[in-house]
Amino acid sequence: MSFEDKSLQCSDCGTTFTFSAEEQELFQSRGYTNEPKRCPSCRQARKSERYGNDSYGSRRQMFPATCAECGKATEVPFEPRGVKPVYCSDCYRKVRQSR
Repeated sequence: MSFEDKSLQCSDCGTTFTFSAEEQELFQSRGYTNEPKRCPSCRQARKSERYGNDSYGSRRQMFPATCAECGKATEVPFEPRGVKPVYCSDCYRKVRQSR
């Protein structure tokens, strides 16, 4: 399948940006089915808001939890609600491999 450059409008700032043939090929190879809805600068700004943009690569907020498998204290990147079991990284790998 051959791709051609497309002009798209950013949903955040409204500017028109080019979705190049190379980017379309990359999106397809990664299995993405939707076109980007933000221009490259708005995408970068959104990533910076989400993950921080300091020189040390700021970490996500972590929440304390107790592993449902081994009982070890751990931290997870989401707030546990007690509905589903929470695992430490070692137990999570074991549980995931057994599925």
